[in-house]
Amino acid sequence: MPAVLTLLRIKNLALVEELEWQMGPGFVAVTGETGAGKSIIIGALQLLLGERADKSLIRTGADVCAVEAVFSGNGLQKLNPQLVEAGVEPCESDLILKRTLSTTGTNRQFINGSPTTLSILKNLGDELVDLHGPHDHQSLLSPDRQLNLLDSFARAEEQLGEYRKHYRQLQTLLAEHAALDTAETAREQELDLLRHQVAEIKSANLVAGEEEEVENRYKLASNSKRLIELASAIANKLSEADDSVLSQLAETQRLLRELEKIDNSIAQYSSAHAASVVELAEIVRGLSVYAEQLAAVEQRVSLFETLKRKYGRSIGEVIAFGERAAERMQKIEGRDAELEHLAQQIGNVRAQMNRAGEALRKLRTKAAPKLSENIRRNLRDLGFRQSEFEAKLSALNEPRPSGFDSVDLLFSPNPGEPLKPLRAIASSGEISRLMLAIKSALAMHDAIALLVFDEIDTNVGGEIAHAVGAKMETLGRDHQVICITHLPQVAATASSHFVVTKDISHGRTFSNLNEVTGKARQEEIARMLGGKSESALKLAATLLKQS
Repeated sequence: MPAVLTLLRIKNLALVEELEWQMGPGFVAVTGETGAGKSIIIGALQLLLGERADKSLIRTGADVCAVEAVFSGNGLQKLNPQLVEAGVEPCESDLILKRTLSTTGTNRQFINGSPTTLSILKNLGDELVDLHGPHDHQSLLSPDRQLNLLDSFARAEEQLGEYRKHYRQLQTLLAEHAALDTAETAREQELDLLRHQVAEIKSANLVAGEEEEVENRYKLASNSKRLIELASAIANKLSEADDSVLSQLAETQRLLRELEKIDNSIAQYSSAHAASVVELAEIVRGLSVYAEQLAAVEQRVSLFETLKRKYGRSIGEVIAFGERAAERMQKIEGRDAELEHLAQQIGNVRAQMNRAGEALRKLRTKAAPKLSENIRRNLRDLGFRQSEFEAKLSALNEPRPSGFDSVDLLFSPNPGEPLKPLRAIASSGEISRLMLAIKSALAMHDAIALLVFDEIDTNVGGEIAHAVGAKMETLGRDHQVICITHLPQVAATASSHFVVTKDISHGRTFSNLNEVTGKARQEEIARMLGGKSESALKLAATLLKQS
């Protein structure tokens, strides 16, 4: 089962204190008097779809407003890779979106209970809901949007993805080629800098993971400067000064040897003295090594800090910088060979891109007349009996991320008038019906299960209103359709019908939403026809029976 919206909860949003709306699949109509609060439902959905929010939306007297939606269906599983990438638990049969806004300006959003960002919520919303309002026809004027419509009808997503992959590869290779093929002076200057950077990093003999070990040793010897001073002072006193202990002991050693020549009995003292001299010399050597090691650690830490200031936040980043610099240096030193290699790669990727682009063009060329005929047929159903419509494909001078083509949707509502771009159409009623015709043509190709129409039937009536209702009913067979409408002919065709009312209690205004069936629905249709007179009630019954 495709994903459908099964529950919408609204709390403290504008005139709504608390609302829980349960709905099923098919065509759902929402009606109500002007000012009752129908637009609040659209506003709630827009919040869940990642639209920017303002704390003025919070109901007077409340601190927080919240909107929550539950989508159900096996079709949700296709969203799991996107959810996992966003750090959200994947869904099986239900997807829960929630957004809260407080008077302090705090804005929070959740997917399946996990906090998320507004951009992730918006990207997910684009996969779940397609919302159209009275001003959304502006999107039809965009050349990119028009090309997207044609690609959707042509089922060209896979071929477009293949083309874009090669297009991006080509742009990367062209940028590398341009960067390498710079002026000679600039090239030499960069080469000198790279040689210095590579030599400086290489001479440091850096090892990944060494930084932590050295810094730990440095922390253990946190008084290293004082330790070096003390060790050096001791070594100086023992060995290096003019009146050092070892130099004086050398003199006493000589005297003892003279004494031993005269009296052999003191040989033991002479030997002990010699051993003491050796031990002191060992102490001197040990202290010298100790001081050198401390100095080396201090110098190593200092070197690390110097390199990190220049090349990265860690030794790992410094090593990576050195590797990139060495690679860049090799490329520049072997510039001619690398340029030739890049040129060959550019030729190969360009050929792949051209093949993908031509395949994409064939799909579009084949689909454009079919889309045009499909929309013309829908337009005739919507009252444009003798209108003309054409999706005109044109070749671009240069490849773009979207391919080799542009498309212009041309429309003529009346016979004898030339086809004109959609931006030349002045009537909002005409553009609204045209949008409905396009959505109807794309219905079987549209992966988005929920279509929301906010008064798209503005400025139409009579027989055309019946046609609009019939189109909505047809769309509801393959999609879940929510339509906010003022037309009784449209509301009567819905599989379920909800009414928004505005009530006043204890000096406060409340908007409420209730499903109407049977007699209550007949009375609402009659109200929309102009009143609850006997004739209006009979006409309402006729409309419901016909539907």
